Amino acid sequence: MTPHPLLPAASHAHGLGHDLDTLARQMAGRRQWLRWLATGAGACAMPLVLGACGGAAEDGSATTSTGSSGSTTSTTTTTSSSGGSCSSIPSETAGPYPADGSLASSQRLNALTLSGIVRSDIRSSVGGASGTAAGVPLTLTLQLVNTAASCANLQGLAVYVWHCTREGGYSMYSSGITGQNYLRGVQVSDANGQVSFTTIFPGCYSGRWPHIHFEVYPNLLSATDSSQVSDYERVSQLALPASFCNQVYGVVAGYEASVANFAGISLASDNVFGNDGAALQMATVSGDVASGFTATLQVGI
Repeated sequence: MTPHPLLPAASHAHGLGHDLDTLARQMAGRRQWLRWLATGAGACAMPLVLGACGGAAEDGSATTSTGSSGSTTSTTTTTSSSGGSCSSIPSETAGPYPADGSLASSQRLNALTLSGIVRSDIRSSVGGASGTAAGVPLTLTLQLVNTAASCANLQGLAVYVWHCTREGGYSMYSSGITGQNYLRGVQVSDANGQVSFTTIFPGCYSGRWPHIHFEVYPNLLSATDSSQVSDYERVSQLALPASFCNQVYGVVAGYEASVANFAGISLASDNVFGNDGAALQMATVSGDVASGFTATLQVGI
């Protein structure tokens, strides 16, 4: 396969086991990154990195950051001609439930080859499965920009998004919903570099801050062709601000389990965001329970 011109032919380097293995994988990834730099490739090639132009604090207030400590990828800050800037964010574990066909995916489950997986509304199952995930509506928009070219919009990249249900389970894996594949979907970035998904506000399960996973592929074929799945992949996670989580948890039916789980976690103690600094991964969120929420994050490559 001919790689995207912005992407190196890197190996799939994430997601072996549970989120609790994150630190071990990050150290291995860092050693691999240093070996890559030692070859001299770092002087002439731009790796696939994810980034955000600014971010938000734990309470949802806007922040600006140009890097993060503990990142498994290098940090690049680019200032555009309009004065904006975009900074690389950490590459994260895919966790134990990616269903992306990789070795890291338990039982080699693969949602990416399902008929209908390329869609904007991910609340219902596809590929012959039936069922719809209940929860407060959430519209998620990611904007892909080029950190090596003044934060220019990137068109034609494929983004795979997945996250847990309001109860904290993952389709295809969790008890009672192994036959479902909702809350998973793929979109291709448009001329504005954007992908948008209609989904639900995810719940909070024990040990993790509320989050949404996403993987970026060089094109749709590399994401959905079973012979090429995981080629040139990069993965990260989006965090949700505490103030909006508190509007949902303990208020909306179905999110009851999230109350105690959310009370027992912080960004600092989260084994993903606590290591890398959440400012570069914190979504900007607006809306309310009655009308639904919107979440946006600018992602640089």
